[in-house]
Amino acid sequence: MFVSSITPEEIETMELASFGGEICVIDSLGPEFDRAIRYLKTRRMLGFDTESRPCFAPGQPHYGVSLLQLSGAEKAFLFRIKATGLDRRLCNILSDKRIVKVGAAVHDDLRGLMKYGEFRPESFVDLQKIVWEYGIRDKSVKKMSAIVLGVRISKTQQLSNWEAEVLSESQQKYAATDAWICREIYKKLLRSEKHPLTPEEMAPQPKPKQNG
Repeated sequence: MFVSSITPEEIETMELASFGGEICVIDSLGPEFDRAIRYLKTRRMLGFDTESRPCFAPGQPHYGVSLLQLSGAEKAFLFRIKATGLDRRLCNILSDKRIVKVGAAVHDDLRGLMKYGEFRPESFVDLQKIVWEYGIRDKSVKKMSAIVLGVRISKTQQLSNWEAEVLSESQQKYAATDAWICREIYKKLLRSEKHPLTPEEMAPQPKPKQNG
């Protein structure tokens, strides 16, 4: 049985986890892209995420999806969508009912991807929509990772420039980890017993009163 919520202080005591497999950045169509597709279309389950260049100024236009991450157990592929476009073969993977794609807040990610090409999303799992069945209230990837897997993941690169000419090693590790960890959370949930939250437990919790 999982705890329903966790504090930042509790998370800080946990071991840092990150993707330890091969990370491949794809910024053009060609042999590396072909290799990625061959690997991905043979998987039964993939971790899924996207990254966008952050906007810091009010009224600044949104940049759209910069990166699409798809991860198996031992390989993660980071597609620089603005360079490659949403190739038909990638669309086929996102539409393949036989391949489960696991992420968090996937609706927003998919909406962003659809600006690059048309596809019908199939077999997507949104962790934020199912963790309540296991008694979990917290829905951020960082908190779900801590509650379900007992590990801490770094978010230091979240607001970095995802349209930089070259993605740093730290950015690559962050992006791969965010997709991979969703896959690992879901695998653990599938092996776990359900203890759904009650409607009362799912209701927004009142904020503690401030003194003074």
